[in-house]
Amino acid sequence: MLEVVQEIRTRNELLYYFGLANLIASILFLVLSKITDTQVYNVSAWYKPAKFALSTTFFSWSMAWYCYYLKNFNPTLFSWSVIILLGFEVAYIATQAGRGQLSHYNTSTPGYALLFSLMAIAATLVTLYVAYICVLFFREDFSELPMYYVWAIRLGMIIFVIFSFEGFVMGSKLTHTIGGSDGSVGLPFLNWSYTYGDLRIAHFIGMHALQVLPFLAFYGLKNTSITIWVAVLYGLLALFTLVQALMANSFRIV
Repeated sequence: MLEVVQEIRTRNELLYYFGLANLIASILFLVLSKITDTQVYNVSAWYKPAKFALSTTFFSWSMAWYCYYLKNFNPTLFSWSVIILLGFEVAYIATQAGRGQLSHYNTSTPGYALLFSLMAIAATLVTLYVAYICVLFFREDFSELPMYYVWAIRLGMIIFVIFSFEGFVMGSKLTHTIGGSDGSVGLPFLNWSYTYGDLRIAHFIGMHALQVLPFLAFYGLKNTSITIWVAVLYGLLALFTLVQALMANSFRIV
């Protein structure tokens, strides 16, 4: 594991340190969740920034790893875009947690509404950048890499982009819960609702295709056809959980 982390540093030092900073921040937020009593929706307010910071670590390090393979690409521009855009998101979410206030879906004041919109714009720009990188992975030749691994990266990015944009479903509804109110009893830490439809499940599954599919292909599947079929099934799983949530069904039915 340490060898992988060191390789990430070699491939993209900017995203390595940004990911590391988010990893440290996620640990700090988890500590704060244990020593403070600030809550949002009846759970520690610090869970949300911890989750976002940890997710940002995985995203940053994954993209640092994949972009290294691209021959005609500017990693510095991409890296600074990620640092500025996702850094703003994590910082705002953490600031609101400290205040015991919502970050997402908070339109209670013009200022909060503006910041919520800026978060949506930041996430959109990062997602569009990933979509562009995905196109490059289809255009360039990777004769030095196993094709099952290349296809896992391609399909992981496609699923990531689709289910990243699924966030607009939540944004348009100003809620992630279907059939009830946000804040119902749910899975520890993740807080996915036990009783209502929860749009965050599909969002989570789809976006982490970026890590899951290349990992499975490289270390386990080692076959292009099988990799493609597993990616299709994985995408269908994410789609199924989205449909379940829209039908107001709890993930316990899944």
